[in-house]
Amino acid sequence: MIVIRPIHEQDREALWQIANQTGAGFTSLQPHRPMVDNKLAWALTSFQQASQETSQKKSTSETEQKNNLYLFVMEDTETGQVVGTAGIESAVGLDAPWYNYKVSKQVHASQQLDVYTMVDTLMLCSDHTGFSELCTLFLLPDYRHSKNGAFLSKSRLLFMAAFPELFAEDLFAEMRGYCDDQEVSPFWEALGRHFFAVDFEEADRQSTVDKAFIAELMPRHPIYTNLLPDDAREVIGITHESTTPARYLLESEGFHYTGYVDIFDAGPLLEARVKDVRSVRDSRQYKVNIVENNTTDQRRWLMANNELTDFRCIMGNLSYEGLEFVQITSEQASALNIEEGQLLRVVPLSSS
Repeated sequence: MIVIRPIHEQDREALWQIANQTGAGFTSLQPHRPMVDNKLAWALTSFQQASQETSQKKSTSETEQKNNLYLFVMEDTETGQVVGTAGIESAVGLDAPWYNYKVSKQVHASQQLDVYTMVDTLMLCSDHTGFSELCTLFLLPDYRHSKNGAFLSKSRLLFMAAFPELFAEDLFAEMRGYCDDQEVSPFWEALGRHFFAVDFEEADRQSTVDKAFIAELMPRHPIYTNLLPDDAREVIGITHESTTPARYLLESEGFHYTGYVDIFDAGPLLEARVKDVRSVRDSRQYKVNIVENNTTDQRRWLMANNELTDFRCIMGNLSYEGLEFVQITSEQASALNIEEGQLLRVVPLSSS
């Protein structure tokens, strides 16, 4: 069975192997050993601190906003192999600046000359400071089938539905931008290289270590896109072909493009209110009845327990018993670490 769970210390080498397959432009997980080790340590600490704070603040509705990382892995329980990863940053930009470009319009007009022009501009900004971010989604090629990608991505949303106090009210996901067959970003070559004087891959790697250099080197004035080469201008807001399915998936959940792009490859940023995301909004909790021979609803459902550090999510079939109970098999209950009568959060895998 395929299970989504929080990352553990023993997943260190598996995370490193995944990092070596992500490719250029995958900012949040690159084949840089210190970065991978730091990300794992950050996630382990985040889960531990959140568990302690949640247990201490059960009687309150608010928790202090922190920049924590909740990193999950997809495990094939038959082989014990970690085959994918997905994460959530609880609040970006609190510890270090978080930058992107806002695509705006400038109008230049002259009645005397009968001239009216409207031009897109790029402005460096930090408008998403404090937002939660969906990040670090990667699935090994051999497992990109049977809706596993949608399962991996949406499992995070059930965690957010269970623990809303850990996250901001607004959520975004940054899509990987267009690169050519040689993994070269035409947007970077036309703009970023003039200010950084390094290759795209190196600048992208450095941004994960220290974002301060972005503010130090990038122009603070509006950049007129009509001054950029055609190949750079045409990819602004365009998603890398390998990330396009992830974009469609998020748009089906209620995310939308609002005119913000990545400063390196101009990939689009999609955002939504957490409460309006379909998997959060439509998820419901039911008591569990464990059965051996289940008469199943043929739709695929996401099912998750309500544990924080022992969170488990699976995809499969289930059936309803009245308005209060769902029936799942003993195998499913074992994978979820859930017992008879406990609450299970469920939502259809897709709206259809």
